Amino acid sequence: MTTLEHLRGNQPADRFYRGGSKIRDFRADDAAAAAGNRVPEDWVGSTTTLFGDGQVGLSRLANGTTLRDAVGQHPQHWLGPEHVAAFGTDTRLLVKLLDAGERLPVHVHPTDAFALDHVGAQHGKAEAWYILEGGTVHLGFTREIEEKELRGWVETQNVAAIMAAMHVIEVNAGDSIYVPPGLPHAIGAGIFLVEVQQPEDLSILLEWQDFAIDGPADGHLGIGFETALQATDIRAWTLGQINELVVRGGANGHTLAASSAEYFRASRVDVTAPTAFDSGFGVLVVLSGKGTLTPSGPGAPRIELSAGDTLLLAYALGSFTLDGELSVLRCQPPVSSAGPASPASSA
Repeated sequence: MTTLEHLRGNQPADRFYRGGSKIRDFRADDAAAAAGNRVPEDWVGSTTTLFGDGQVGLSRLANGTTLRDAVGQHPQHWLGPEHVAAFGTDTRLLVKLLDAGERLPVHVHPTDAFALDHVGAQHGKAEAWYILEGGTVHLGFTREIEEKELRGWVETQNVAAIMAAMHVIEVNAGDSIYVPPGLPHAIGAGIFLVEVQQPEDLSILLEWQDFAIDGPADGHLGIGFETALQATDIRAWTLGQINELVVRGGANGHTLAASSAEYFRASRVDVTAPTAFDSGFGVLVVLSGKGTLTPSGPGAPRIELSAGDTLLLAYALGSFTLDGELSVLRCQPPVSSAGPASPASSA
């Protein structure tokens, strides 16, 4: 049974916003990287499908099995006993490459409780963005918004009013931004990022004007805007509170805001000498450079790595060592018991 998979492109087609060229450039050696300009998301290590679809979005292993089925059949192999004891066969993780070929519409994602109560989903959608190419993001309201005011903006598609009420944050490569459930947000044009998130596809649109989507029909998760907009965090966020969600140039254990840890983990590690990593299920994204991965088991083969690789790591792989000159982002589920392990140490 496999313990490590090089995952190839997994890009749902015909999305409602433009993008895809930066994913192709990043995955330069991947023949599966999709063509076109409506493929802005690459779903990596996915047991999640598009909202309302039974199959699109699922990652497949080299033998053709979906990761969802593989984990369901052998959960302890993939996830480990502590994770299974805490979360069952739920991976608690979805990773994406996202290329914003245009500014995304302002939208929100529900909390766990809202998603369960109104959609029957097992998670809401917290997310975090690790920035590969920077730009402008819009995040949270600068003042408290009345529910009636928000409904009016959405009904009339008063995009200018929505945008004027939001914080505008400039981000650079190496920064990260944590987006709690409910917080209105939009990723700016030209940004390329790795997204770490809860494994759901649940978006409530505050904006759809000029996008290739029928907002009145598809923007409210099928529950109507009167209910769906209740998921929106309409509180005033100070700039200081917004800045607490942003980590500038973080690496080696301080990559995401601490408040994201209940949902997922991610750590950028810059490797210049043999560096040891503990065992654990997750996704490894090679951000830059070249190197090797060597599992700890006797006689285990060395795996060549280069920028643009995305690897799925099973718990059963055990500990491993990276060597060479490269930077990686290791994405993992939340800790299932007290005391998260250090992401890496010099060997």
